[in-house]
Amino acid sequence: MKILVLGAGVVGTATAWYLRQAGHDVRVLERQAGAAQETSFGNGGQISVSHAEPWANPATLRKVVRWLGKDDAPLLFRPRLDPLQWQWVLHYLRECLPSRVARNMRQIVALAEYSRQSLQALRRETGIVYDHLERGILHFYTDQQEFDKSQSGAALLRELGCPRNTVSADEVIRIEPALAHARSRIVGGDFTATDESGDVHLFTTALAARAAAAGVDFCFGSTVTRLLADGERVTGAECIDAQGRHRLEHADAVVVAMGSFSAPLLQPLGIRLMLYPGKGYSATYPILDPVSAPTVSLTDDGHKLVFSRLGERLRVAGTCELNGYTRELNPLRCAAITRRVQALFPHACDYSDPVYWAGLRPLTPSNVPYIGATRYRQLFLNTGHGTLGWTMGCGAGRALADLVSGRRPDVDFAFCGQRLAPQSAAEAFRGQTRRGNMPQWGTFRSRKD
Repeated sequence: MKILVLGAGVVGTATAWYLRQAGHDVRVLERQAGAAQETSFGNGGQISVSHAEPWANPATLRKVVRWLGKDDAPLLFRPRLDPLQWQWVLHYLRECLPSRVARNMRQIVALAEYSRQSLQALRRETGIVYDHLERGILHFYTDQQEFDKSQSGAALLRELGCPRNTVSADEVIRIEPALAHARSRIVGGDFTATDESGDVHLFTTALAARAAAAGVDFCFGSTVTRLLADGERVTGAECIDAQGRHRLEHADAVVVAMGSFSAPLLQPLGIRLMLYPGKGYSATYPILDPVSAPTVSLTDDGHKLVFSRLGERLRVAGTCELNGYTRELNPLRCAAITRRVQALFPHACDYSDPVYWAGLRPLTPSNVPYIGATRYRQLFLNTGHGTLGWTMGCGAGRALADLVSGRRPDVDFAFCGQRLAPQSAAEAFRGQTRRGNMPQWGTFRSRKD
């Protein structure tokens, strides 16, 4: 089949790779000049099955109330005259119910673990190098009450098969000696030895290069403006190419993997995703003293920050700002990140000129992504991975490629749209070929199409 993938972040690129491996003819439309230039550019670097507890939970909800009005709060909500923002908040409140938290966590753990295994297999197959470390992820706590509350979540993760084991403060320092400077403030932690870290931008650009060598056609500088629909069937997409020309791209199936921008693209078709952008920040510091910098990937739960060693750099990312589609940096939030890093690792890095960055995470209220079919035949979703796009990317791409090809993915996950669109793209394609209708790449039609 001829398949269009919209978006070349880690999710879209992985989707294109697995679709090509399944034998499909794949074209990727991406508005940036290369792969992984937006949300997949500067994230925290963690492959974190252990971070599967959704943000929608009673404990986080209580913190959000305390954080209201604080510009440097880990989670900042800026009310806007935006109906989607308020609808998202109402759905978020519902997802904070304990029964829904447990259900959502099961979904997230299943997909995240499947994705980690898929990434490892892909790494062995391709030999991609991306500053990855397999030294686990260590959550540490500087508040006794927060540490005590975390243990129920860690216990549930262990029940679900994720080995997130509670450790003492002394064990925290043994696992990551670079935290010794902060020993007096650390009250405990938990450690997941099977988790990993690595540079998602390096990985995605390398995978895109290998996918292109395998025959995937990446059309960079192509901004998707609308989806083309014919009744209950999507036939392709309209885009503006790098030369500023409108072009219609027709295909046998379309995969929307545009992160936060998936929602406005789909809305004209009556598909209303509960998806809102959460602006996340990162800071990257050159390492001056390798011994003083962490090598185990860390999660500072109290400040909602993650730390990953990427070669000779320390990447620190986190916080979340619900404030529409803006990406401008808030200096107060940037400064808060550097203050925290410098307090923990005062001699590790050059803090004089950090590289700050902000990207829009596609957040669902439950943290469970949209993966699967829609009510439109031949239109598929792979979006809404929130803070876990890097963690879930390979597994989501592999599973979506199976769904498009008419196969059942090898992961226990509630894929969307199965009742609404029981016909796979592969089945639809077989019906088209029997009728002799074979769309071609680059077909130009009038606007009424």
